[in-house]
Amino acid sequence: MAKKKKPITPQRQTEPNSGATLKDLLSPEMASKLKAQSEAWKAEEAEAQAAKRRQAEEERQAREKQLEQNFEHLLNHSKQDWRNFK
Repeated sequence: MAKKKKPITPQRQTEPNSGATLKDLLSPEMASKLKAQSEAWKAEEAEAQAAKRRQAEEERQAREKQLEQNFEHLLNHSKQDWRNFK
């Protein structure tokens, strides 16, 4: 059986700027604008998460308050042993 020949791939030529990073290629003011925008987005995301957390807490408190007024729920979740009070 003959051996399969691997196809020859042309080798890539390295570019002269291969060591340069995006930060090096951008102007300093553009990099600072991008950093400021990134931080603004992070702050916006943190505020959105905090608002979502506050809303979930308010909903939980409203649900608990409603259940506190429900006699059946209070009776079913009572921890006292009613046989002691006979």
